Amino acid sequence: MAAYPEYPPDQGDEQQNYLLTSLKDWSIAHGLAVRPTIAYVSAETDPSGALATTAPVTLFPSLFPRVCFEQAKSVAQDYNELYSAIASDEEWLKQTVEELVDIDDFIAQLWKVHLAVKQEGYAQVRSTRHIQILELMMIEPLNLGLFRSDYMVHTDPANAQSRPCVKQVEFNTIASSFGGLSTQVSALHKYLLAVGAYPGTLSSIISDAALPESTSVPGLALGMAKAHEVYGPSNGGLPTCVIFLVQDPERNVFDQRHVEYALNRNHGVKTFRLPFGRVLEDTKLDADRKLLYSPPHAPSKQFEVTLVYFRAGYSPAEYQSQRDWDGRLQIERSAAIKCPSILTQLAGTKKVQQVLATPHSPHLKRFVPDEARAAAVLKTFAPIYPMDKSEAGQEARKLAQDPETAVRYVLKPQREGGGNNVYRKAIPHFLKETPETHWPAHILMEMIEPPAQSNVIFRNGELQKGGVICELGIYGACLWKDEDGKGRRKILENFEAGYLLRTKGSGSEEGGVAAGFGSVDSACLIDVD
Repeated sequence: MAAYPEYPPDQGDEQQNYLLTSLKDWSIAHGLAVRPTIAYVSAETDPSGALATTAPVTLFPSLFPRVCFEQAKSVAQDYNELYSAIASDEEWLKQTVEELVDIDDFIAQLWKVHLAVKQEGYAQVRSTRHIQILELMMIEPLNLGLFRSDYMVHTDPANAQSRPCVKQVEFNTIASSFGGLSTQVSALHKYLLAVGAYPGTLSSIISDAALPESTSVPGLALGMAKAHEVYGPSNGGLPTCVIFLVQDPERNVFDQRHVEYALNRNHGVKTFRLPFGRVLEDTKLDADRKLLYSPPHAPSKQFEVTLVYFRAGYSPAEYQSQRDWDGRLQIERSAAIKCPSILTQLAGTKKVQQVLATPHSPHLKRFVPDEARAAAVLKTFAPIYPMDKSEAGQEARKLAQDPETAVRYVLKPQREGGGNNVYRKAIPHFLKETPETHWPAHILMEMIEPPAQSNVIFRNGELQKGGVICELGIYGACLWKDEDGKGRRKILENFEAGYLLRTKGSGSEEGGVAAGFGSVDSACLIDVD
């Protein structure tokens, strides 16, 4: 692929000051913000946690090949179907997860919750002409997935004339964040263009048509609204609500709030924020296992919960005691729709990604029998290998322990969020320090090598200029009803739900914005040869 054009240009002091002032004011006025870190604003300065600061953001939209952007969007519904099928196939998922339960306590605990609910029978309220029927059974629970599939641009380093494509970094099935801020940063860059904050020399590159709008806020809110609607009204006459299950404190609160506000404003759905550690204090199950919520600010009121949207509960660190696991079990036992269920969360482990993407894997066609659609998904896979004692695993172990070959790979554990991966030359040392019995809890993934480009990131009041790497996330919403626990399901809703671009300095391996590595960005689409 031809190199990206020189971008962005240097700016004079006055021009940059106008751009930066416009960016800061628009961001705060439109909620493109986060709570500041203690390192940036001390607890003494902000004892009540009232302050906000501009989210880490790029001054310019980053360049992204149009053909790659369209490729990623084109497989969004296929990926929704793939992972809904995996989450619905308990028998297949069991075989994959059970390889991890002896070496990963967190996965083992999640699976234990699933087995407890399976033994009791799933509870699901279904609405039929406004008459609700409670069914205690092992089939037909409703599930909502608000997914995000992350990609990077890749070109074959051995072929300078190769056509660029996207390769998947990971697939997120729980707490797929930054849908709220991605819509805002997309609008920010369009605003900066409209007010002339970008130099005229960029007119051949940046135009309104080259800046795709991110519809992630309305898209994710619509997915939740559809689930809320399918659940139906309370047969006990209670008001209904959607619960956002959150961390406390939460720096990334505004990202979540944008989706909350859209759900209320556009669909008339009442929402409440429930800290993960307060599930047992503020909710209970009635005799029919409907989940009832009493707000701490109005304890005499009671709401029937139609949907629990997890923005917490994905990290082992959040489960501080058995009480936290009991809270997770209570939600999973309930009739409320879960986003995600335990099985859907487990479907998003790196091990599942590895099983699908290992070269010559037969598993993809099990879940995507249509050959053309399976081929489109397959094109987005980067080579991934297990770290077990299988034939493929033994080859991966050799690659990972050899310093000369390890530089082409990243080692990933079964964890969500940034800060957990081991990159390139650090891999051999990490394996030496890790018991070999724990190696299978990781997967080895070939590094994706994107084209070089530059940008300017505004973070914590400072400008950081230099080489950057971009990661494109495509959101998807999928609502389905399991039919037999063996992969058969009825899909009720399936649509692409906007995009996110995260950009980090090329010297940083990790890309998580909340973890302190990346910035939110939007795409400036360009045509490449």
